[in-house]
Amino acid sequence: MKAVVIGGGTMGAGIAHLLLAHGHEVTLSEADAERAEQGSQAVRRSLGRAQEKGKLADADAVFANLSTAEPPADAELVVEAVPENVPLKQKVLGSAAEKCPRAVLASNTSSLSISEIAAGLPGERVLGMHFFNPVPVQQLVELVHHEGVDPANVAKARTWAEQMGKTVIEVRDSPGFATSRLGVAVGMEAIRMLEEGVASAADIDTGMKLGYRWPMGPLELTDLVGLDVRLAIAEHLAAELGPRFEPPRLLRDKVARGELGKKTGQGFFSW
Repeated sequence: MKAVVIGGGTMGAGIAHLLLAHGHEVTLSEADAERAEQGSQAVRRSLGRAQEKGKLADADAVFANLSTAEPPADAELVVEAVPENVPLKQKVLGSAAEKCPRAVLASNTSSLSISEIAAGLPGERVLGMHFFNPVPVQQLVELVHHEGVDPANVAKARTWAEQMGKTVIEVRDSPGFATSRLGVAVGMEAIRMLEEGVASAADIDTGMKLGYRWPMGPLELTDLVGLDVRLAIAEHLAAELGPRFEPPRLLRDKVARGELGKKTGQGFFSW
């Protein structure tokens, strides 16, 4: 299969890695040549780490199937992984729809409305294909469908994800879908507990890991996702679903100070 990944950041590079590792040809599309090169090198490093861990036999051979040229007209799948902004996602998918007339157009959004993103686009081809970070490792893909999507395209996306070793859940287009809605609800409550002095960050996370068998606690997860990302999602959910998703002051203050989690070295924990 020929696939296009739009956006070479953490998620885009991870999606490109996943597709390449399963034998697909990938075109990485970015805003300019410098960003395309940065994204390409991120994919190269990710593949190299996989080889070091024995998960790939030849990272260089796999990487050879990555291109930063124009998206091919015969691409079957386009996945956008650009920032969480509806007009931006519409713009990049609209351009891809013209260049790749047969492709399924997938958004990796974690909370934005797929129906809104599909407005003005060939909606029968648009769906949500929500991957999780780190993409090569995390098992889940959340497929989000809106009323106008062709069920055949949902079936294609499910098949591709399952062939890449992912477990798929299907969710109706709704604010936060299933995973972000539940994850953010727990994350915001954990931050409120920390803010109120109920327990330390470490003890809150340990309680969830040992008491509920979470692989990591909600505060560590927030650090991994990025406090700024979590804040944006919480604000969106609060606007759509009500005050139970209102971000705590502690989260807003940390984001204002630039304490965004692992990517800046400081969040609820030091990295």
